[in-house]
Amino acid sequence: MRDDSRRWIEADRSHCWHPFTRQDEWCLTDPLVIVRGEGAWLWDSEGNHYLDGNSSIWTNIHGHRHPKLDAAICDQLGQVAHTSFLGFANPRASELAERLCGFFPDGTLDRVFYSDDGSTAIECAVRMALQYRSNRREPRARFIAFENGYHGDTLGAASLGGVGRYTATIGRYGLDVSRVASMEDLESLSSGTVSEVAAVIIEPLIQGVNEMRPWPKGMLAALRRWCDAHGVHLILDEVMTGFGRTGTMFACQGEDVIPDFLCLAKGLTGGYLPMAATLTTGRIYDAFLGAEDQAFYYGHSYTANPLGCAAALASLEIFETEMTLATLQSKIARLRELLAELAGDHAEVHEVRQCGFIAGIELRRPDGSKFPVAERIGAEVCRAARKHGLLTRPILDTIVLMLPLLVSSEDLELAVKAIGRAIRDCFGA
Repeated sequence: MRDDSRRWIEADRSHCWHPFTRQDEWCLTDPLVIVRGEGAWLWDSEGNHYLDGNSSIWTNIHGHRHPKLDAAICDQLGQVAHTSFLGFANPRASELAERLCGFFPDGTLDRVFYSDDGSTAIECAVRMALQYRSNRREPRARFIAFENGYHGDTLGAASLGGVGRYTATIGRYGLDVSRVASMEDLESLSSGTVSEVAAVIIEPLIQGVNEMRPWPKGMLAALRRWCDAHGVHLILDEVMTGFGRTGTMFACQGEDVIPDFLCLAKGLTGGYLPMAATLTTGRIYDAFLGAEDQAFYYGHSYTANPLGCAAALASLEIFETEMTLATLQSKIARLRELLAELAGDHAEVHEVRQCGFIAGIELRRPDGSKFPVAERIGAEVCRAARKHGLLTRPILDTIVLMLPLLVSSEDLELAVKAIGRAIRDCFGA
């Protein structure tokens, strides 16, 4: 191992604390130290290169070191890196808000509140939903969330989640939440419960942390109709699904649904900088006008950061100039073919779940039973895939494949073959 690699790893072990990581195990391993990226590829400090199979935790859209994104950030640096959005405006934030609202019909989502990441985008929507009801003197403070959903890790966002390993430590703290598993469960709620509900939140089309499980076709449109019928706001968590991941710019467009709150992050800046946006309607915005106690007293130091806004504007321009969504359709079809071949070749592939350019490959024993959790088969297969040029992470024993949208057909084939070879390494022929 190179001296600089060893130095960085030792400093990491001594001082860093990683997310979603068992630190005792981490400190017994030699992790990859990622030092460079270009296009869909990443290089470690030892000179090895890998296909970025999970888009650097689902963020990267157009690849690393994209010249237009690099140039946009450099150009903005030549003007100013950051200014306060508390009491001031900035050009890039104004332009970006106009662009984001322009994806939807006039009079629908026409206000944008900026924050820092997916969790804070959710927190904004939740607090707006609660204060909207308070400002209007409506006694609605309950939320409905879906079982096995994931909406972030800040206290409010986490309390909406339905995955035990992320919510167990917060216990009774957080929001007043009722959880349902399906539209049938939702429709069976009592009228008394529904009368208390401020909003419903869902990851549209597909749940991410729930091992990449798509919703039934038409479910999102049915949920919109239910919300309209009961005077309940609809919050869509598009932190993962936004910006082309499902095949349309936003997942909600796949079923012609317009929410009351749309939460965006991850791919907003093309995966370059931390930034989030919560879009909402003029009707909701208007309820915060007037008396001082009706204003929305919430914000972050880096709200509407000009560098992030510049990157986001450049990312949206790339979608247009490179016709990203149009060229993506053939890649989605090719990915489906490759995953079908993978499932046919390996008895351990229990199920392949795909929504647009998002895929989860669930591994089980050939008889259909799950592997013991302690064996951590998904992690073992992902580690084996590194030898075949692919970096990705599992969710339990589901291998996630979520590549940057610019990948070539050859890259797709490499990624799926790497997973197949890794499965063979772990289980034999």
